[in-house]
Amino acid sequence: MMNPRLAQLHTYPFEKLAKLKSGVTPPHDLRPIPLSIGEPQHAPPAFVLDALREGAESLSAYPATAGSPQLRASIARWLTRHYDLPRDSVDPARMVLPVNGTREAIFSLVQAAVDPARKPLVAFPNPFYQIYEGAAYLAGAGPCYLNTTAANGYAPDLEALPRDVLERIQVLFVCSPGNPTGAVAPRDYLARALRLADRHDFIVAADECYAEIYPAQAPPPASLLQAALDVGHDRFQRCIVFHSLSKRSSVPGLRSGFVAGDPDIIKPYLLYRTYHGCAMSPMVQQASIAAWDDDAHVVENRRLYQEKFDRVIPILSQVLTVERPAGAFYLWLDVGGDDEQFTRELFGNTNVTVLPGSYLARATADGNPGAGRVRISLTASVADCIEAAQRIAGFVRACGKV
Repeated sequence: MMNPRLAQLHTYPFEKLAKLKSGVTPPHDLRPIPLSIGEPQHAPPAFVLDALREGAESLSAYPATAGSPQLRASIARWLTRHYDLPRDSVDPARMVLPVNGTREAIFSLVQAAVDPARKPLVAFPNPFYQIYEGAAYLAGAGPCYLNTTAANGYAPDLEALPRDVLERIQVLFVCSPGNPTGAVAPRDYLARALRLADRHDFIVAADECYAEIYPAQAPPPASLLQAALDVGHDRFQRCIVFHSLSKRSSVPGLRSGFVAGDPDIIKPYLLYRTYHGCAMSPMVQQASIAAWDDDAHVVENRRLYQEKFDRVIPILSQVLTVERPAGAFYLWLDVGGDDEQFTRELFGNTNVTVLPGSYLARATADGNPGAGRVRISLTASVADCIEAAQRIAGFVRACGKV
């Protein structure tokens, strides 16, 4: 009676984590420190909350699926400003759509883009954000796992894919900065992906929701939109980018983001969304305008994440090999053994929760690229991140792995 494709969906990583931890009782004298989920915990900007409250007066009318012209203009200004794009290159009326967070947008874009009659594939990095895979299955596509490992610099060789695979790909996801690796895709890598898309007729969809979390001394991570202009795609042909306020402004509960790019993709996607019933609340739109128009709060948000890396990495480096990521707020740690066992025993001994890397990836002919690693999300307070690092270091020492 139900869609048979639902049976293809894998258990979500956090359900698997809860099962892994079941039956384990951590020390009662150690308060829990969860570092498993990428849920920002910094205080939301006060002016965004003020705008949200003021927007409550507009709840008497249904919002348009396309969002207000003011919000689309605010998003276009941010894109132009942040990525130094040519003036008027982003048409807010035809190239921008507000969405209720990138999660629903990633899922729904695939449903709108995939033609299941063509034996389609949706390609994405492995390990990955599980929505890519679920969206592929429910659209009638097969997943194409692109292993991202330290050996390939967390950038799979797209040109090396077999021609018959490339001909079946309808959507290619790139994630930069990456989840969970924190790797940043070079601008020329994105440009090569677009040239490949031109040759094999597919969409490149860039998940850029960690775009504003990077080291202060580093340049901002490149966008697919910049790469599009580099290869002559003046209307961002074949490009879709996803952005969110969840990470940028520490408002995950606002569920506010946008998609932008090729107007020939945006137009039919908007048609899909009018049936999908996913218009953004007017009060959320008003708060989002305030957030996208302000950059000062993002600088402080970024500083807090870099302070955590500065404080945590020296502690963990005493017992494990730690690489500072180029972006995002994760540590992708090689624990030198069974990642599930490490996670379960760490929780049982220290009341610190991390996420097994194998839960974020799928086994391929070359193995599971997440096996033997854990993802640590530095979203808790600076003090909690430091204490968690100290507990992890003590646990590793006690295990005799140093």
